Amino acid sequence: VMIDKNSVKKLSSYRTVLSCGEDFAYVLPNESLSNLISNFTITFPSKKMISDAYTIMPHGSVTLVFFHNANGLHSLLFGPTTQPQKVGAIANTCDIIFIIEFQPAGFFPFTKINQKTLTDKIIPFSSIDDTLDQSLRHLLITSTSAEGLLNAVEKKLLSHIQLLYPNELALALISIIQTQGMITSSEISNCVFYSSRHLNRLFNVYLGMSMKAFSRLVRINKAIDLLNQTSYSLAFVCEKLQYYDVSHFVKDFKIVCGITPQEYREHMSDFYNEIAKY
Repeated sequence: VMIDKNSVKKLSSYRTVLSCGEDFAYVLPNESLSNLISNFTITFPSKKMISDAYTIMPHGSVTLVFFHNANGLHSLLFGPTTQPQKVGAIANTCDIIFIIEFQPAGFFPFTKINQKTLTDKIIPFSSIDDTLDQSLRHLLITSTSAEGLLNAVEKKLLSHIQLLYPNELALALISIIQTQGMITSSEISNCVFYSSRHLNRLFNVYLGMSMKAFSRLVRINKAIDLLNQTSYSLAFVCEKLQYYDVSHFVKDFKIVCGITPQEYREHMSDFYNEIAKY
């Protein structure tokens, strides 16, 4: 891998950089991909940059990870996530990591694979699309700068889109995200003018989960965002997200995240939750 580490600080001014440091850049895609791709991350991990316990909180979407270590270049596809995924031990062996995070339902248009078959699986990307895997690996090996890599990857991904997802699915996703997951399936159905049965079928194929499951993930990700503001009490977070009471909130949070909100707050640096999507 030939990318110059210093190039992460020299991205084009037209790019929206969400966060950047000496050894990483967290960047939005160009406008033509923003409905399918949430963000790109390029990281050059320093020794113990993150803990071995570092865990990605469930966010309902596909993540594609390319990483280089002593054994060469690898690529893994993390299917639509409904469970926490511990990744710190792998990340700490790498000298570069390139991550493509898809929007909810954003991966399906590139492969047309029923997402239910990928939910919560971690598999080699080559087993899903060997051609695209080889193309993206080649770009990572031959690019000399972060900007060059991003431009080339965006061009390749744009050329690989096979279809767009149905408009009613797009409207349902917008309804859920705009209401921060505080909407029932029947309310979504009324907004979109399609039956819940039809919409749930689309959600399972394109997202890998039901409308209700996705709504819960959006709501919990908003809860995590609020918990990151340590001045907010659990009661405030609970009220803001319209939970019946704190105990219901704690129970729901633990079902999705595997820990309580208080445990999350005590170890916040060990967890990553997605900010670009929701």
